[in-house]
Amino acid sequence: MQLAVELNLDLVNVAPTAKPPVCRIMDYGKFRYEQQKKEKEARKNQKIVDIKEVWFRANIDENDYQTKYRNVVKFLNEGDKVKASVRFRGREIAHASLGQKILDRLSKEVAELCSVERAPKLEGRSMIMILAPKTNS
Repeated sequence: MQLAVELNLDLVNVAPTAKPPVCRIMDYGKFRYEQQKKEKEARKNQKIVDIKEVWFRANIDENDYQTKYRNVVKFLNEGDKVKASVRFRGREIAHASLGQKILDRLSKEVAELCSVERAPKLEGRSMIMILAPKTNS
């Protein structure tokens, strides 16, 4: 403690549970400042992944499908997950295989951009599939 006072620095207890306890002489204010700077830099570099949702219909026309397909590709390129859903209205639910075909076609067309995180599954009146972008590691 005397050495720390002479050097005008702080005595920081690094490992209090060790036998004997380990202490370090440092400028604690400067240490905390540098630690906060590193944490702020790490937060700035992290990517927050959003889940974007794209709705399809069981009897979707080709042009509408292409528009929604382009949106899916855009979202995946931005690094967001995509929740592709097929909504069934009225008696369309009897033809769930049509929705399955649409989602299978979509997953094949975007296979090089993403991986299927959750396979198409019927939940209530909609069939849902989740696509996650491939990491560039």
